[in-house]
Amino acid sequence: MSGAMAAEHVNGNGTEDPMDTYAAVAPSEHLQTLLDAGLPQKVAEKLDEIYISGLVAHSDLDERAIEALKEFNEEGALAVLQQFKDSDLSHVQNKSAFLCGVMKTYRQREKQGTKVADSSKGPDESKIKALLERTGYTLDVTTGQRKYGGPPPSTVHSGQQPSVGTEIFVGKIPRDLFEDELVPLFEKAGPIWDLRLMMDPLTGLNRGYAFVTFCTKEAAQEAVKLYNNHEIRSGKHIGVCISVANNRLFVGSIPKSKTKEQIVEEFSKVTEGLTDVILYHQPDDKKKNRGFCFLEYEDHKTAAQARRRLMSGKVKVWGNVVTVEWADPIEDPDPEVMAKVKVLFVRNLANTVTEEILEKAFGNFGKLERVKKLKDYAFIHFDDRVGAVKAMEEMNGKELEGENIEIVFAKPPDQKRKERKAQRQAAKNQMYDDYYYYGGPHMPPPSRGRGRGGRGGYGYPSDYYGYEDYYDYYGYDYHNYRGGYDDPFYGYEDFQVGARGRGGRGARGAAPSRGRGAAPPRGRSGYSQRGGPGSARGARGARGGAQQQRGRGGKGVEAGPDLLQ
Repeated sequence: MSGAMAAEHVNGNGTEDPMDTYAAVAPSEHLQTLLDAGLPQKVAEKLDEIYISGLVAHSDLDERAIEALKEFNEEGALAVLQQFKDSDLSHVQNKSAFLCGVMKTYRQREKQGTKVADSSKGPDESKIKALLERTGYTLDVTTGQRKYGGPPPSTVHSGQQPSVGTEIFVGKIPRDLFEDELVPLFEKAGPIWDLRLMMDPLTGLNRGYAFVTFCTKEAAQEAVKLYNNHEIRSGKHIGVCISVANNRLFVGSIPKSKTKEQIVEEFSKVTEGLTDVILYHQPDDKKKNRGFCFLEYEDHKTAAQARRRLMSGKVKVWGNVVTVEWADPIEDPDPEVMAKVKVLFVRNLANTVTEEILEKAFGNFGKLERVKKLKDYAFIHFDDRVGAVKAMEEMNGKELEGENIEIVFAKPPDQKRKERKAQRQAAKNQMYDDYYYYGGPHMPPPSRGRGRGGRGGYGYPSDYYGYEDYYDYYGYDYHNYRGGYDDPFYGYEDFQVGARGRGGRGARGAAPSRGRGAAPPRGRSGYSQRGGPGSARGARGARGGAQQQRGRGGKGVEAGPDLLQ
């Protein structure tokens, strides 16, 4: 057979039955290697045919992909390879991982009884090519996402990778929309670092959402202003908001005698990428911690890996299996909003400090509306900002009743957060009427990180209402107070070492809202209810609460349901 005829058969354009091409095409030197690896004859020949076509080189596929292919029966393996061959691999950088993704998708379709995705529903390759030629960016395609850029060309941005606050979440995207429409829109707000469009491998369409990282925070904020509720197509409006990557874990079951240095040393042995430990001491005994800490990692990926490892039950710290939750990510408040704040957050107060002492100390700087002390911290409400600024300048770091106090401006209430809190409160009242307001057990509430349950069965006296809304943004280069649980006044009692599971047994919580591990993601927009302090076992056995959301556990985002389809 001539070279032209062989090529014609390889591309499926010949007159012979496709099954006959296995014998018609001269095998490559890799066929025997595939057979020796344990692939069936026809499967090895089909893969070798793909090698010969030039779509993939033998070196592109690692041992993992070959081993995974061997798990299929002959018919399934041939179908997988045909789908792999029919895929557009021009922007696929890791072809081995892509093949594994095709295999995973094939199994999912088998279970659901669905057909192979229609490749005609994908993007217009001519438009994608024109976009890449114009911008000089790269495009990396996997079965789960399409990543444009990251990093961008040096002509666009030659600095370091963008920091927190430069990423936006884009929801309600039409499912058949791709980079050729998204990039021209968002690049008007500022230089793009990368754009990640989440894909549904079962349909070949996008999942309705994407993440865009800009080179500057200003560009990200501009994108939100320009394009939130923007009509991207006739009758189709997208939702845009700032996304915040989470690199912080809440960890309970910490021996109260351990110091920060000891905790850093211990967790560095069992996890990688640990950059800091945030530890809080008991108000009445500064030598003891409160039985929990926050672990900060280099990035979200290392934090997620640490979380999975610590949650496996195989890793023990000081002989205990620790309790691990996502802490809420830290968000930079709007500078314009913070410029109007008149409330100070004061921490590290001595036990002897009363509201009367605080009123006397801070009243010298201006008229006070009210003062509220909670444990070892307080909120000081000034009548005007001038007095608050003067008080912070004069009092921050000063000694009060034997302790050096720390002062920052309190972050104003977040309306979306208040709405979510009200929804959770209503659900909890409905489920735990009999005992909800009788005080919580001695354990921390579940974190409100992505894909995890929210608080359930934890009540506070009514006069605390309103202080929970201040959502502890207490600065200090992210060494802030507690790291983002609902209430800035700890919100939970000392964590007891040896508590069962995630805080003992609890009544079964409400059905969980989807976190970012679900599809579509809700970021930190919806939270499930964790069981209250009842006697029944929770939905996950001893964990006493709603089922944990599995999945990507990706980056958190202030995305309400209105941002998602």
